[in-house]
Amino acid sequence: MAPPHPRRPIAKDKFAVLFPTLKVQSYHDPASRGPGSHTIKTIAWNPTGHLIATGSADRTLRIWNPEKPQVKNSTELRGHTGQIERVAFNPTKEAELASVSSDGTCRFWDVRSKTCTATVQLGGEGLTVAWAADGSVVIAGTKSDTLLPITISPESPTPIAGTPYPQSLQTNQVTFNHTSPPTHLLLTRGDGSISILAYPSMQILHSLHAHTSSCVSLALSPSARYLAIGGTDALISLYDTTDWVCKRTLTSLVGTVKSVSFSFDGSFVVGGSDEGNALEVAHVESGEYVGKVETGGGAGVVAWHPGRYWLAWAGEGGGLKILGPAGGQM
Repeated sequence: MAPPHPRRPIAKDKFAVLFPTLKVQSYHDPASRGPGSHTIKTIAWNPTGHLIATGSADRTLRIWNPEKPQVKNSTELRGHTGQIERVAFNPTKEAELASVSSDGTCRFWDVRSKTCTATVQLGGEGLTVAWAADGSVVIAGTKSDTLLPITISPESPTPIAGTPYPQSLQTNQVTFNHTSPPTHLLLTRGDGSISILAYPSMQILHSLHAHTSSCVSLALSPSARYLAIGGTDALISLYDTTDWVCKRTLTSLVGTVKSVSFSFDGSFVVGGSDEGNALEVAHVESGEYVGKVETGGGAGVVAWHPGRYWLAWAGEGGGLKILGPAGGQM
């Protein structure tokens, strides 16, 4: 797999000047037949940034080429019988995708051949999925708050489901730490806390109360220095992982923070909400807002490109949109 070629990081002041020059590209899916008929619930870039996946409430799972927005250049993956809740690419393979659905399955796909290579039963409606950095394991979570490790072994063509781990608290999103192999799993909880679990033992090592209401989304910065946590209180808290102290809180959103994402260099962070009409980009170290994107409606899912300052979003305000591929000075 060819590694992404990241742009040179840009300083805060220069970013604030150049970011507004980026242009928005829209991607229209023919499955959309009017407002609300094709709500995109999840998006994910592949590790090289040459592809982006979208999963929708109407069961549509599609792979787009960000530089060729016409639907004829996209790939539809068919098989799920319920809405797509979460998609994630294997960090080590540019064409391997995992998706979880309310149909109770986690499916693995080869996006080049458009085939489902394996299906794992989750024992409940799927909610979230995350890959380890080395591609060795996937964690899938259900709406009934059970986590299921799925091992990806080079010796076996079929992913192997492990022991389910029921959780005593509402569990929303999950992510691994960045080590290879993974050693920790981070979870957002319904009581406003996050939990840090040892992996693979799944023993809770530490919990911290991050918000006064439910913690919904989270993202670990590329350097693993900061953890961003989004909540139903419309706040993003930024925790320093060296001491687990909240360094700053971002307050620009007006609704539940359904997703958070760091830029490839870890310098900037953005959160997505189904409410409001804009996305605001914050500088991580200072907390200053340095960029704004008018969305014209809700943008509940956001994702930075893995190697450029391109920003993708989707939600109730329309289909997939990406700031960057259409041009600009970054």
